[in-house]
Parts: sequence; C-alpha cells; structure tokens
Amino acid sequence: MHPVGDSTRVSVDKLTDDDLPWGDVEVDVSYSDLNFKDGKVMEAGSPIPQHLPIVPGIDFVGTVTHSSSPLFAVGDEVVANGFGLGTDRDGGLTQRTRVPGAFLLALPSRLDQRRAAAIGTAGYTAGLAVEAILEAGVRPSNGPLLVTGAGGGVGTIAIAVLAQAGFDVVASTGRADQLRDSLLRLGAREIIGRLPAEAGDGLATPTWSAVVDSVGSTTLASALAATRYGGVVAAVGLAQGIDLPSTVLPFILRGVSLLGIDSVYASEYRRRRAWDRVANVDHELLDSITSVVGLEDAASVSQDVVAGRVHGRVVVDVHK
Repeated sequence: MHPVGDSTRVSVDKLTDDDLPWGDVEVDVSYSDLNFKDGKVMEAGSPIPQHLPIVPGIDFVGTVTHSSSPLFAVGDEVVANGFGLGTDRDGGLTQRTRVPGAFLLALPSRLDQRRAAAIGTAGYTAGLAVEAILEAGVRPSNGPLLVTGAGGGVGTIAIAVLAQAGFDVVASTGRADQLRDSLLRLGAREIIGRLPAEAGDGLATPTWSAVVDSVGSTTLASALAATRYGGVVAAVGLAQGIDLPSTVLPFILRGVSLLGIDSVYASEYRRRRAWDRVANVDHELLDSITSVVGLEDAASVSQDVVAGRVHGRVVVDVHK
C-alpha cells in the first residue's frame, strides 16, 4: 500500500531483501488469507495502517529459511497472527518476510499450510472465543449457544468448532436464506436472521447460555439482553459498529459476563490453546467453505469481505 494524496493505492510490487522488516526469523510465505480487518486496512484512505508504504496482511503461514532465534530452525513450518502485522509493520501478503521469533507458532501437526491459512486469524480468533467460553464453565448441557455474524470467517469456524464440541449452536446472519444449507452443514441446529435492536430496560427473554459475537453495536446489546443467568458473551469484532447501546442490567441482574477477545497480543499459551482447538475442525468442512485467490485479487476481494459478500474463508496463495 502506498500513499496517494489523501488516499492510498494497493498494488503488487517487487521488493528486495533490504525491504524486509526487522526480526530474527526469515520465512518463505506460502499463504495468507483475508479477514475483515484486512479489508478495513485496504480500504481507500484507511486510518488503520500506522505508516505507508506498508505490506498488508494480518497473518501468514510459511517455512523458516533463516533463523538466529532459539525458538525456530530452518525448515520449521510456522504460522503468525497479529502483533501489528499489516498495520504497524509489513504483513503477510508477500512471498518472503522477516519477524521476531516470538511472533510465530509452530504449525499444528494436524494441519497443512493451506488449511492453516484457511483457518487464519478469523478461525484462530474463534478458537480464542471458544476457549474463553469453556474456561468460564459453559458446557453443552447449559443450553443453546448463539453465534452472530455466522456467515463470516469467525462465525463459520466458531460454528464448526462448537458443534464438534457438542454445543447446540444457533447461527444468526443477515443472509439466512442464502446460507442456510451451508451453516447447517457446519453444524448449526437453527439459522435465524439478524438480532433486532433491543429497546426498553435492556433485558429480553433469557435464551443463550453463551454467545460468540463478531458484530458489536445493537447486535451485541441484543445478545447480552437475551443471555441466561450466569452466561457469557465473547466479543470479538465490530462488523456492525464499535458502539454498545446496552445497560448494566444483564450484568447485575443475571450475572452475565462480557469477555473481550483480543487476537493481536494474546499470550503464547492462549494462542497455542486456540490453535490446538481449531486444528481439530473437520477438514472436509473447512475445505467446503474455502476459496483461493492470488495476490493480484487480494485487494478487491478484501472489500467483498468487508461488505459481507463473502461466506467462509478466503486463502491468498502468494505465489499465484
């Protein structure tokens, strides 16, 4: 991405070793992928990149080609998410990069590189949310669990992982008719439309034992209002907005907990737990919701992701 007046230009350019960012591990990148945040970064005039020019891409999967870090050796397969990739420093939409070893995790043994990219930051974030819900003590016997933004990257992986863990998953999406069959295949028991904005006292009929919300705004407020006593809501995104027009009543009358899920600076322990969780997702299901594009198409497809026109996961083959 390059500055052009008050806006930006996204293009595929040739770089040299001198252009690589700082770090003690060099990686040949095989794949990146497209998340909602990638699309927001690559919007014209986006305020998210901390400097320009910058290589976008908030994650990558690849193979170590040089390392002075004790953590990794040449030939290791690795995955990286967050730590300012694609926003504060050059990211994963490149064929080669350099990062600190602390940014990396060993590729889970159950995944090849393409499938790890298909899970990507959205799926890894879903894993963080599921782990947080389980740590809070919610179990399948507690009742139905809601996933909002069910057609997006976080939502689709969350549904698959939660259904595999035995939860009774209800999927909420603005594309219910279009995505019904796909979401049912992923493991959702029921598909519903977008949640209505809650008015009045901030409480609704208690329905959900837990919620994974990637939408924010009135959707998150509605989810909180309808969460059962002692339930938990994991907030992971802002597709609808950053506001939260709610009240304190779900918290002080029903003991509901709102859990913030940060995928950028999560501890190594939490990152490993999340990846171990999502690595067990049914690979055939994952393949069925994955499409592959090349670098030349990444910018335009990223805007489809932001606009909600993409279902599932988009892998970027950086050599395509």
